[in-house]
Amino acid sequence: MRDPFLWLCQGWADFRRAPAIGLFYGGCFTVMGWALMKVYEQAPAYLLALSAGFLLVAPFLCLGIYHVSRELQAGRRPDFGASLMAWESRMGQLGIFAFVLLVLEMLWARSTLVIFAVTFDGMPDFKGSISALFNPENMTFIVAWAVVGAIFATLIFSVSVVSMPMLLDRPTDAITAALTSLRLVLTRTPVMFFWGALIAAITFTAMVPWFTGLVVVAPVIGHASWHAYRAAVAA
Repeated sequence: MRDPFLWLCQGWADFRRAPAIGLFYGGCFTVMGWALMKVYEQAPAYLLALSAGFLLVAPFLCLGIYHVSRELQAGRRPDFGASLMAWESRMGQLGIFAFVLLVLEMLWARSTLVIFAVTFDGMPDFKGSISALFNPENMTFIVAWAVVGAIFATLIFSVSVVSMPMLLDRPTDAITAALTSLRLVLTRTPVMFFWGALIAAITFTAMVPWFTGLVVVAPVIGHASWHAYRAAVAA
């Protein structure tokens, strides 16, 4: 149970060794957050659904960060251009896995919209949706939304927690990587769920000040996820 904190420390160390590259990827996450808020500010139900997907497809977006950590671990100097093209050598399998994550995220988004639609008379505005989440009178909606979110979050986390770093690091296929990730969660459930909760808590905190905290938090978690994979699978 102490290992997740070690992974975070290792992630922070990697970020400090290649800060410019990390800040670029962190800045991308922040800009994506701003764009998400702007586009969906008039459709909060979409915002709630896609924010969750935004967080949980992060393993695909972090491929460049995983590449940097792999280079640092091998004693090589990471190259920014190479990190941008890290997906190229494994494009087929990474594409398959990314498609699976996209489908799961779309199902999650659709489920959230259905819950909103059957609960409210039309979609509430942004303030109304936030109030609905904390209004005891909407307990049925809150429970349904939380249960559906927990199911999809658990499923996506279970098949992706080490899949993307594994696909980048090894000549394996998407199915094997997903099953390896799932087996890890099933055999080390307390540790992996603690790791997932830690990621969620840190990321949520970073998102509160208009996503600005993601500039640093996103690359640190990306680097830490690489070390989680190495500790759990590749060691």
